[in-house]
Amino acid sequence: MSGLLLQSPAKVNLFLKILNKRADGYHNIVTLFERVDLCDEIFLDSNKIGDIRIFCNHPHVPTGPKNLAYKAVRMLQKDFRITEGVDIRINKRIPVAAGLAGGSSNAATTLLGLNRLWGLRLGSKKLLFYARQIGSDVPFFLYNCSWALGQGRGDVIKKINIRTKLWHILVIPRIKMYSWKVYGGLKLKLTKKDDDVNILIHHLRKNNLEEARRQLVNDLETSIIELCPRLEKIREKLKLLNAQNAMFSGSGPCVFGMTDSEKDGKTMAVILRKRFNQVFVVRTL
Repeated sequence: MSGLLLQSPAKVNLFLKILNKRADGYHNIVTLFERVDLCDEIFLDSNKIGDIRIFCNHPHVPTGPKNLAYKAVRMLQKDFRITEGVDIRINKRIPVAAGLAGGSSNAATTLLGLNRLWGLRLGSKKLLFYARQIGSDVPFFLYNCSWALGQGRGDVIKKINIRTKLWHILVIPRIKMYSWKVYGGLKLKLTKKDDDVNILIHHLRKNNLEEARRQLVNDLETSIIELCPRLEKIREKLKLLNAQNAMFSGSGPCVFGMTDSEKDGKTMAVILRKRFNQVFVVRTL
């Protein structure tokens, strides 16, 4: 098979509740993933020399073993005794270390692509086995769905049937926010106990967006703001522009708000781009 060109989408979390800390150092969570149409492009092509070669247009993306896509390739090579290598070309559009899971998406896309490119015929259970070893967000991107419930570390995935499509405005300041730091500053006693993702899912299914917006939750927000207090100003700016219930995606620093339409999002983006370089209007994919 010749090379493959694949889309690697981003995600936002409309709901992220931290339940407790696990014995392995991770946290048990409940989250609602939404796949959005901000995508990287990934081109995969086998090489005969056996090397994993990653090329990317973004200077901060690692091209060696720290890259999650690299890890995906190495695991498959080892377990299936594959002597071929692969060239991975990433056209990076998803901001790096922003809470949008671009690296995790790239890894999942690479797993899916190599399964085809190398004719491995791996089923969903085996692909999930590898995805969970790579990272907590990776399994979600193996599913061809717009919405999914994430539990455990976020790696136990249940597809959710929601037909509603949302518009969002995303603002990503040029600040790197690492998950381990955000989770390290988490104060579990501050989280509300009565948040229920099922209420949010119910309102999204009914397309009752006014009620859905009231159910958005991210238990990591306090920790994110403590690490970088100026991020709160971005959230307040979005609210002033009438973005609905602006909040952080995952462990940040991406700040997003729901908008009533693409037109409203683009109007906000014109204003925000005067100050921020990374502003996107996105829709549920």
